[in-house]
Amino acid sequence: MVYHSSFVEEEGITKACGCPLLPLKSHIKGPAPVSEQDRTDIVDEAITFFRANVFFTNFPIKSPADKLLIYLTFYINVALKRLEGCRTLAVGTKAIINLGLEDIPVPGETGFPFPGLFSLPSSQEEADLFRNYLKQVREETSGRLLSVAYRANGTPNKWWLAFAKRKFINVVLL
Repeated sequence: MVYHSSFVEEEGITKACGCPLLPLKSHIKGPAPVSEQDRTDIVDEAITFFRANVFFTNFPIKSPADKLLIYLTFYINVALKRLEGCRTLAVGTKAIINLGLEDIPVPGETGFPFPGLFSLPSSQEEADLFRNYLKQVREETSGRLLSVAYRANGTPNKWWLAFAKRKFINVVLL
């Protein structure tokens, strides 16, 4: 059974491309509302559920937040593939920073991994809002992923990096 997001229907949440712009416990500047530090956010859910959800080839969507959970699970998978050869935290941090500097496609652009999962942006402003939100959530996910993918002494955590070999819902990034 797939783990779904607990953010089922939250009142007053802005949406872009059919995706809710959920609050984040983040210090990174961006369009996401700020969440309380003691509450679980979508990044916490994605990292917590990653090792279970990555084994599934189908992911039934029960709420709009599940779309974001699918995207983040895929992003974590891509990030772990980049970290796979990095033997120290410093090298891993550099690899994650380079991943964050890559262009972030939105629905309708070439390179977006899930065509049809999110609706196409109705305007350039919506596309920019969604791109900026994805950038912010990816940066936040990257920072938190480094803290679980590497131990306190800077060595790789093999129990996390072993999941880099898995394909999430049979999607391969070219």
